[in-house]
Amino acid sequence: MSFFTKSTTAVLAASTLMAGNAFADDAKELNLYSSRHYDTDERLYSDFTEATGITINRIEGKADELLARMQAEGANSPADVLLTVDTSRLARAKDMGVLQSIDNAVLEDRIPGNLQDRDNQWFAFSQRARIIFYDKDEVQNPPMDYVSLADPAYKDMVCHRSSSNVYSQTLLASIIENHGVEAATDWAAGMVANFARDPEGGDTDQLRGIVSGQCDISVANTYYFARALRTDVKGLSADIDQIGWIFPAQDAEGAHMNLSGGGVAAHAPHKENAIAFLEYLSSDQAQQYFSAGNDEFPAVPSVKRSESVAKLGEFKADDVNLSDVAKNLPEAQKIFNAVGWK
Repeated sequence: MSFFTKSTTAVLAASTLMAGNAFADDAKELNLYSSRHYDTDERLYSDFTEATGITINRIEGKADELLARMQAEGANSPADVLLTVDTSRLARAKDMGVLQSIDNAVLEDRIPGNLQDRDNQWFAFSQRARIIFYDKDEVQNPPMDYVSLADPAYKDMVCHRSSSNVYSQTLLASIIENHGVEAATDWAAGMVANFARDPEGGDTDQLRGIVSGQCDISVANTYYFARALRTDVKGLSADIDQIGWIFPAQDAEGAHMNLSGGGVAAHAPHKENAIAFLEYLSSDQAQQYFSAGNDEFPAVPSVKRSESVAKLGEFKADDVNLSDVAKNLPEAQKIFNAVGWK
């Protein structure tokens, strides 16, 4: 088990032993509900099983469907762990009562405080910076922060995802936290005025929009761009040198980060196994898998970034507490509706 830090190894060994004692009549297993859809995560599961002997039974699906299922199952839910993407979904899981608070020294020590739920119901295990991309041939003075994206100078130049997308919602919620409701409303209205087209598609589509000339500026998560640097992404990699990038607000709050994370299910039948799995996700090797396998930033600051992620350069990240950002999500949706952001 060389991939664990010494402290993680000790606690994991202890928790695994407790799990064996508590569930002596059961197979050593873990029921995982996950909306992460990345093939590279297979290594996370197989290495955990090899190290602990705990078999992972997976149910995969869209985040909202899994949350609804856990809520409907109630106390009879077999779920031990929920893994999903973005602060908004983790906050929703907490609000729906499908997670539980845990007291765990390894997780509290390894994961920075702003990447944990204040009640320890969820923890981040990987991060993505949501940054500004632009056409280097067409844009001589790209916006240097999120607020500037709404400047009339960029009218008809910007591509962005829809208001129903969780990345859009969490970005606006962070702008509310950092700049206030009035400034956030002005920003959203200015963005709508600057759209080159109606919001559509995923993050890769926003980047392809620059290559195709559909827009000159877009906003996307870094791991979509880093993936196109590492491997061939149709309609993007061949012309990727055309695209420049800005880590926004480096003289202010820093680049907005969203996350992938998880927590222990409210009625977990194998709670100790669930905690052991979350500890494993915070280990050095699991953190390196997140970065090398899916081009994400590790949540644990001491873990080295993969080559594709390191190519993006150093930057200042917004260290706002994501629990505070999550509280602004209802207000963000109201703003989207008010300004006509489709």
